[in-house]
Amino acid sequence: MARQALVIGLGQFGMALARELAQHGAEVLAVDVKESHIDAIAPYVADAVCMDAMDEDALAKLSPKDRDACICAIGDDNREGSIIVTALLKQLESQRIIARATDAVHARILKLIGAHEVVNPEQAFGERLAIRIAWRNVVDVLPLGGDLVLTEMKAPEAFWGRTLAELELPRRFGVIVSAVRLAAPEGTVTAIPDPNRPLAEGDVLMLVSTEKDARRLAERA
Repeated sequence: MARQALVIGLGQFGMALARELAQHGAEVLAVDVKESHIDAIAPYVADAVCMDAMDEDALAKLSPKDRDACICAIGDDNREGSIIVTALLKQLESQRIIARATDAVHARILKLIGAHEVVNPEQAFGERLAIRIAWRNVVDVLPLGGDLVLTEMKAPEAFWGRTLAELELPRRFGVIVSAVRLAAPEGTVTAIPDPNRPLAEGDVLMLVSTEKDARRLAERA
């Protein structure tokens, strides 16, 4: 059975989120006050409704408590609206509320009124982009919870022609290679790492570690 998601607020973030959720098989109900936004998202989601989500009666008719996730994606042009909608979702017994914040104070308020999870997409993207710029060979870094991260790192030149067994990355740097995206001519695929296969130019390592250890490897590789 497809997971059901309610996405409220169809700015750039909400629009992208709704489309991606639908593409991944979720049954998405998208909500916005602007008819043009509804027209834009309607071809991609199960249903799209033009309404003011701050209207408690109208919001209740969407049965948020029956959804697997309710996302308040209202942008920074209406902080008051995002707070009211998040509070209403909590009052309507939504089982999982994810709210978009624009700064630390906004995030704290959203948590206090009942959001189970708060995200700040601009801040998160800025932090990830900074790592890609500052760390050598790093393609991307994704948080895994706690202090663990998944780091995509291009195999540095010092690794070419050497095997993972020879490099001993867990012992030397405290990182675990969970997968390798192989370069041509084998084709760009993600494979279970073969400790005895020499790494090649263009290979991308998927590393699980603390951010500190990933940074240490990036600096010394």
